[in-house]
Amino acid sequence: MYISINNKLFLKEDANISVADLSIQRGYGIFDFLKTINNKPIFIQDYFNRFYHSAKEMNLEVELNREQLHEAILKLIEKNNIPNSGIKIILTGGFSEDGYTMVKPNLIIIQTPLNIIESEISKALALVSYNHQRQIPQVKTIDYLQAIRLQKFVKESDADDLLYHNNGKVRECPRANFFIVTNSEIITAKDEILHGITRKKILSLEISGYTFVERDFTLDEVYNAKEAFISSSTKNAFPVNKVDGKLIGDGKSTITRLINDNLLKLIELDQNN
Repeated sequence: MYISINNKLFLKEDANISVADLSIQRGYGIFDFLKTINNKPIFIQDYFNRFYHSAKEMNLEVELNREQLHEAILKLIEKNNIPNSGIKIILTGGFSEDGYTMVKPNLIIIQTPLNIIESEISKALALVSYNHQRQIPQVKTIDYLQAIRLQKFVKESDADDLLYHNNGKVRECPRANFFIVTNSEIITAKDEILHGITRKKILSLEISGYTFVERDFTLDEVYNAKEAFISSSTKNAFPVNKVDGKLIGDGKSTITRLINDNLLKLIELDQNN
């Protein structure tokens, strides 16, 4: 297994960065994550848009331009030969002498095997709500402090993951966007969230009888929804059947499955281009 650090390949056991890096000293850095199917990165330009936007917002300079970054990723894919994988692009604050001042960032690209299950949704998720607003939500930072700290709370709540809300206004999950389905609308939060790439693709779909709406909505609306689902690079559109112990809808997830099927067609189209 190889890892790319500043556009050089290292065996996993030899891939290291200094403890002086701001990612270690202060938790300062950004990342993005995309998947490959049969060695083809999916929706890569969309992920680049978000990655470079995050870097700009955090005042981090990316030494590689888009073409060079694409080449670095393809080089790693070729070297590792893991057809179905996750690609994590990390940009850190760099090796800071005073442990506080930003310097030249370090660019790390990691590839890991990913079990791609595209055709079947085998189960649904249970979520537990928590009042928390992510800092700089429009940026995909490496700060997952709250989500990791609350893993014990999630387990004790007999849930699979968290659903963040800001004083009752539903936002997102730590690693996914969140949607609810009513009789005529498919609703997701608009503000104070990370705008996921899979979320973007879902909002581009046409679902007969339904309108996509981006707005604030409440936990009570979640509890009374017809369906609920999350969206992410790894899970696509994945049903949620329980929030805070309350069952959502009839558990059939008919619209979620339809959305997932349409999303898979977009992925297949991108894969074949």
